[in-house]
Amino acid sequence: MDNALQIFLPLYFLLFIAATFVWRPVMVWRATGVNPFVATRGDSAHDFVVRMFRIVVSLALAAVIIYAFAPQFYEYLAPILWLEHALLVSGGLILLLASLVWTVLAQIQMGNSLRIGIDKANKTALVQTGIFGISRNPIFLGLVAALVGLFLVIPNALTLLVLVMSVALIGVQVRLEEEFLTRVHGDVYREYTHRVRRWI
Repeated sequence: MDNALQIFLPLYFLLFIAATFVWRPVMVWRATGVNPFVATRGDSAHDFVVRMFRIVVSLALAAVIIYAFAPQFYEYLAPILWLEHALLVSGGLILLLASLVWTVLAQIQMGNSLRIGIDKANKTALVQTGIFGISRNPIFLGLVAALVGLFLVIPNALTLLVLVMSVALIGVQVRLEEEFLTRVHGDVYREYTHRVRRWI
């Protein structure tokens, strides 16, 4: 099982990044001429969250690289041995795969409104159908599910830290985006928040 996971996890990580942070944003960029990645070098709360999330992604990547390519150092990540159970690993793998499909589908359904960050310069349509009729934040939900899955597959102090930090940062980002969308879309967005839950 360990050998298979050492192959699967790096491939999964590359596929997730390629599908969600490269393929879909590039498609939107080509279709609209607008870069979906919205980040500035300022000192706003949004800028801080973006910078911190880059650190979190780097830590997740480090955990996967150490597990897959330098297993002799894995013990330094403080494995949580009592969580290393085949049933939990299987559940984690299911979460990883399901979150990838869910997140890519959500990005596809978001169409040209896809933004990674808060775009104050270009108004986008408010997507309320498909997966967005179930969850107001399906992409963030998919990211959290993926990180829960990663923690269940390789439970250790670093993947736990990544999960906790991600949940906190995403919680802040979601609220920042909700404030922005309320200003932009007004009553339409308020009605949407009454009809569809923040998560699921």
